[in-house]
Amino acid sequence: MFLMLDRIVLSMAALRILSASIEFSAAMGMLYFNRVETAFKINCLLALVGPTVLITTTSLGLAGLAGKVPLSSLVLILLGIALVFTGVHRL
Repeated sequence: MFLMLDRIVLSMAALRILSASIEFSAAMGMLYFNRVETAFKINCLLALVGPTVLITTTSLGLAGLAGKVPLSSLVLILLGIALVFTGVHRL
C-alpha cells in the first residue's frame, strides 16, 4: 500500500495525525475532569493548535507545489488562504 511516499505528503499527514491525537486527548481530558470551566480552558488551548496545523500543512503543500504550479496559481491560493483568515477574524 505505502511503497514510496513523498516526504512532503508524509509530513503533512504526520502533522494531521498529531493534530488529531491532540484533539482526541483534549476530548478525553474534558470528559475526565467533567467541569465546564476546565473543558473551556482545554478548548481555548485547542484554538492555538488548529490554525497552527493549518498554516504549517498549507505551507508544506505550497512548498511541494512550488515547482509544479504556475506563479499566478500560487498567488491565487495564497489569496484564498488570506481571505479565509480574514473572514474568520471578522466573526
